[in-house]
Amino acid sequence: MLKYIGKRLLWMLPVVLGISFILFTIMDLTPGDPARVILGEYASQEDVDALREEMGLNDNFFVRYGKYIVSAVTGDLGQSYRTGVPVVEEIAARFPVTLKIAVMAMFIAVFIGIPVGIISAVRQYSFADIVATMSALAFTSIPAFWLGLLLILLLSVQLHLLPAIGSDSWKHLIMPSVSLAAAQMATIMRMTRSTMLEVIRQDYIRTAKAKGAEPRRIIFHHAIKNALLPVITTVGLSISNLLGGALIIENVFGISGLGTLMVNSVKSKDAPMLIGSVMFAAVVAGLVNLSVDVLYTYIDPRIKAQFVKRRK
Repeated sequence: MLKYIGKRLLWMLPVVLGISFILFTIMDLTPGDPARVILGEYASQEDVDALREEMGLNDNFFVRYGKYIVSAVTGDLGQSYRTGVPVVEEIAARFPVTLKIAVMAMFIAVFIGIPVGIISAVRQYSFADIVATMSALAFTSIPAFWLGLLLILLLSVQLHLLPAIGSDSWKHLIMPSVSLAAAQMATIMRMTRSTMLEVIRQDYIRTAKAKGAEPRRIIFHHAIKNALLPVITTVGLSISNLLGGALIIENVFGISGLGTLMVNSVKSKDAPMLIGSVMFAAVVAGLVNLSVDVLYTYIDPRIKAQFVKRRK
């Protein structure tokens, strides 16, 4: 298992390098001068040229990229052109807010989507199944930012129940989390329903029914465990989607998280901050996917047996 984890971590390196190279190229080709951004609009051209030379912006593209990667390997992602703050410190300050929203959204999506999917499968074609399926289709179709705006109009402007912007308390995180969770909840619900329908039609489930096992024991002891693997895969992908969706949602709700940091970096051509933030998000997404794959071995003993067989 440790060998497998090591290989997966090594495979993350070319992915992160590829992302950094693409972003570095895009930021280099976009119009604008980082030295001018730092010094301001009214700085003299001599001062701008001097700063460009000091920052190494006059070097060859590949020389600048190579220096950046060498510094990144040592943990130095540079300093923000806009604020002068080290990129690592800025990410460390912003990421916890984004993580709170993503975790809260994932909690809502899982603890509503999985039970509703199970009920929908067990009571197929019932009124509850029809309502759940139609709701899932609706939530999948609604963009997160539009749902967020609707929630602001209803819960903040009309009913005055929740604050519209900020992240000072848990109340501020409810609407952003629900906005992010809606589509993922629908996806998890539909996946759970699909896999449960497939599992409860298996021969061993019919055998358990024929032996007189209680329906509740059949569902919770036999069916759910075997239906979890595709659902866990969906949950792992949902976490990555939530981190990406926070980029838009944080701007809708005025939250100073990693998503807002990326958007502001694009607007100000703050290349070190943007590249560092995206690389960090890519590493987090990769680690989440790796954790999901490792979790498989604890849910399905057959997968663990395959790892043992490969080692032998």
